[in-house]
Amino acid sequence: MSGGEVGSWLHGRRAECAVLDRMLATVRAGQGQVLVVRGEAGVGKSALLDRLVSRSDGCRVARAAGVESEMELAFAGLHQLCTPMLDRRDRLPPPQRNALDVAFGLTGGSRPDQFLIGLAVLSLLAEASESEPLVCVIDDAQWLDRASAQTLRFVARRLLAERIALVFGVRDPVDSQWQGLPDLVVEGLAEADARTLLDSAVPGRLDERVRDRIVAETRGNPLALLELPRGLTAAELAGGFGRPDARPLASQIEQSFVRRVQSLPEDTQRLLLTAAAEPLGELQLLLRAVGRLGIGLEAAGPAEAEGLIEFGSRVRFRHPLVRSAAYRTAGAGDRREIHGVLAEATDPVLDPDRRAWHRAQAAAGPDEAVAAELVRSADRAEARGGVAAAAEFLQRATELTPDGTRRGLRALAAAQAKFEAAAPDTAYELLAVAEMSPLDELRRAQLERLRAQIVFARRRGSDAPPLLLSAARRLRAIDGGLARESYLEALGAAIFVGRLGKGRGVLEVAEAARDAPPGGEPPRTTDLLLDGVAKRFTDGNAASQAPLRRALHEFRLEADRDDGDVMRWLWIACPVAPEPIAPELWDDESWHQLATRAVRLARDGGALAVLPVALSYRAGVHVHAGEFVEAAALIEEADAITEATGNAPMRYTSMMLAAWRGDEKQTLHLVETGVQDARARGEGRAIGLAGYVTAVLHNGFSRYDAALAGARWACEDEDLGFFGWSLVELVEAAARSDARDAAADALDRLAATTRASGTDWALGMLARSRALLADGGEAESLYQEAIERLERSRIVVHLARAHLLYGEWLRRVNRRQDAREQLRIAYELLAGIGANGFAERARRELEATGASVHERTAKPRDLLTAQEAHIAALAGDGLTNPEIAAQLFISPHTVEWHLRKVFAKLGITSRRQLRVQTT
Repeated sequence: MSGGEVGSWLHGRRAECAVLDRMLATVRAGQGQVLVVRGEAGVGKSALLDRLVSRSDGCRVARAAGVESEMELAFAGLHQLCTPMLDRRDRLPPPQRNALDVAFGLTGGSRPDQFLIGLAVLSLLAEASESEPLVCVIDDAQWLDRASAQTLRFVARRLLAERIALVFGVRDPVDSQWQGLPDLVVEGLAEADARTLLDSAVPGRLDERVRDRIVAETRGNPLALLELPRGLTAAELAGGFGRPDARPLASQIEQSFVRRVQSLPEDTQRLLLTAAAEPLGELQLLLRAVGRLGIGLEAAGPAEAEGLIEFGSRVRFRHPLVRSAAYRTAGAGDRREIHGVLAEATDPVLDPDRRAWHRAQAAAGPDEAVAAELVRSADRAEARGGVAAAAEFLQRATELTPDGTRRGLRALAAAQAKFEAAAPDTAYELLAVAEMSPLDELRRAQLERLRAQIVFARRRGSDAPPLLLSAARRLRAIDGGLARESYLEALGAAIFVGRLGKGRGVLEVAEAARDAPPGGEPPRTTDLLLDGVAKRFTDGNAASQAPLRRALHEFRLEADRDDGDVMRWLWIACPVAPEPIAPELWDDESWHQLATRAVRLARDGGALAVLPVALSYRAGVHVHAGEFVEAAALIEEADAITEATGNAPMRYTSMMLAAWRGDEKQTLHLVETGVQDARARGEGRAIGLAGYVTAVLHNGFSRYDAALAGARWACEDEDLGFFGWSLVELVEAAARSDARDAAADALDRLAATTRASGTDWALGMLARSRALLADGGEAESLYQEAIERLERSRIVVHLARAHLLYGEWLRRVNRRQDAREQLRIAYELLAGIGANGFAERARRELEATGASVHERTAKPRDLLTAQEAHIAALAGDGLTNPEIAAQLFISPHTVEWHLRKVFAKLGITSRRQLRVQTT
């Protein structure tokens, strides 16, 4: 139905057409729209998309279509969509323009981040919509290559204030990557409409019983209603004999097309096969190919007359099932011949990868020349960021490699690429091929390591640490550097599993890691990290402080030099990265600097794969600095990115922020779901964090028994990064629950790590905790020391709590006037940052001294959402809309849309007023 009925209303589709018309009106009004039009093959999705295009007067239209045979060619679908707009790419920021050029093969360069390309496409579409609304229609999106689909999904989730419609036609069942986007489900026609359409397709008499059966069998599928009767004789139409329905509907429709293709002249069939095998629809390429077969374009006449194919500036099949039928009709030998001809007709300079792909499809058996060409294509795909394409090229190269040793090496490389492309099942199969090949010891050890990495990525459970440890031991006699990296991975996996581990857990792995081969001279940063983390678990917190401080210092130096290798360890979501090590050392200055650096590097490089980790990391710094609004903005941004990329959201800092805010319902919900997810994944460290935030929440509300239970839960295992924090909560909860023995034991353990650290944060927390168990002048001296030290740190939340605890102690020793001073400071700090549970505790204590407490007046910034506050702060710092957009991975129009709301809420009229209003 793609070519005929595209009028005001399609037959039986009034409701669906109305949805599309409303979407167009909304886009013309200046608001971005996304829609996934989904349904089974032949149900009329393409017809609806054609009608949408026909109604898009006054709009610029860009079209693309996924092609099944192109699914492994990186960015093929995206290039098809963007090509008409590439003349505008010079208006993009240089990093975005360069990323797009490399992805599309327009220039060479290092592999760009996948999601910097996404931002570039968002900016390109925004530029194209400046003069008139832009309607982007992508049909058969289920067949888009992985890189294009991921990029367009990212763009779809970032449209807000753009005059852009992004409409996908997707065949059911819908892949998970399209779920979560607004959709329009297209079902079969209603019975009356189906009958009318069927009658229009049958020129002669149609028995009513046959009509009813066809309508029922096709379930109102328009293409089936039009195509299936073509295969029936007049007698069958009149009497209804012999209508088996053993095949799926799509297969029945395809079989109808197969019969029609087979009825065509031989040259026409070969022309259709060539067009089906050449998915771009390039007319000149098709002409070159069929010319080599001695076939002219006049052979297309019978197929055009049958309505199977259209020839214009591009070649277009009536329906994807026609392409499939034309390809399936041919034998394997004919297909290989056609792919060979297409390879010869494809320019080896302008399109070497497609030529290599056709050569691979033409190969009847192992062929080293073709395999080597595929490896070169894999290298180019990798450089463009097409990991999935690189993996597919390498997999096919493996199949075509005649030499056993070389085949094993290529299978191992293909398995690594498949693993990075999130295809672990295929990676496992390729590892089996590699394992049967004559590999040397180094490659066999690498194979074992990769298999262990796949196990960890799949389940993140207790199976992974022993496998990674085994790989590390195998590597130690072959390559000391790789062995140490594998020990570090094993240690990270064991820390991740934590209390859910088997046997002696992380201690067993740490002891093995301690005996790893010595690192080189000078030692790499990862060598220092391995030694320090291993010592943390074998010799205790105090003994590990010095080596971990050295490792952290080197990480800071190398991060400043933008060292690419160290960045892999710095910002990945790995339990042995500096994210938990800086808090482990109570080093708030390094924590702040590394977090700030992480976000800046991720933003500058457009590294959306790691940016959510960096944002969450930086949000944790903001929480402890009492900057809850800033933390919430970063968490919201991180969640938006993970939603756009389809990854799991980062929940650690969300739980922490909810607890500090005293949001009991949200905290307990996050704890419950987080623990369930953690147990299912085998993530014991998350369970420890859940205990810690539970203790913070209940300490805030003076529910000390519940806080004690949460803190004890957290301290069951010495989780890297926040074990010391949990001890602090345990001391307070136990001291206030008359569990002095438990408090004293926790204090001893806390003292070991904080004294070894020696930072003001560490010693301030120790002094505050000791004061809870002290009396008289000693207690007062310790409270004063805690306040003095914490004032020199960035840890505002604990400074406020130190004032609160000091004030509570002063009230209990009947020094009410002094107590009021400390409690008022505590209340103003805690209420000001939004720590509502602790603020309420301070208010009650103040009232108990006889003081009156005035309700705080909301600041202007309290009226803003987290995203609005973030944008307002950046604008107040002097950044332009494009600069803000580049930082936050949104478009300038979206920034402008948010700022209009900010101005209205704050009652201001210029950007100059923002700095005053948002501070």
